[in-house]
Amino acid sequence: MTRSLACVALVVRDYDEAIAWFRDKLDFILLEDVAQPEQAKRWVTMSPGTGEEGSALLLARAATPEQARFIGDQAGGRVFLFLRTDDFARDHARFQGRGVRFVRPPLEAPYGKVAVFEDLYGNRWDLVEFTDGRA
Repeated sequence: MTRSLACVALVVRDYDEAIAWFRDKLDFILLEDVAQPEQAKRWVTMSPGTGEEGSALLLARAATPEQARFIGDQAGGRVFLFLRTDDFARDHARFQGRGVRFVRPPLEAPYGKVAVFEDLYGNRWDLVEFTDGRA
């Protein structure tokens, strides 16, 4: 049996502002942006990599006031998503230079180098370069 995680949904206020932020701040690639008029929404996926097969971020516009309450707080203030890099120093400097807000400074952990940043809505992410040999 072969299985993998295809997408993780991130509740956003607006598709276009989220696409622009992830593209311009974190170098994400837009994989799909398909209108779904029967549901009054779009299927928008982005990848932090080359666009090859792997997990993707699904930008899901809040459709109700209840969903909108969770924009920026999908994990109750905990780190929610983990962005793996092969060069921590490069990406940390690049993201800082683009105005990405880091809320915890870089540190060396037993598993690698890590710093916590917030996306445009306030969800917390780890930028992490694993140095312990994990794939």
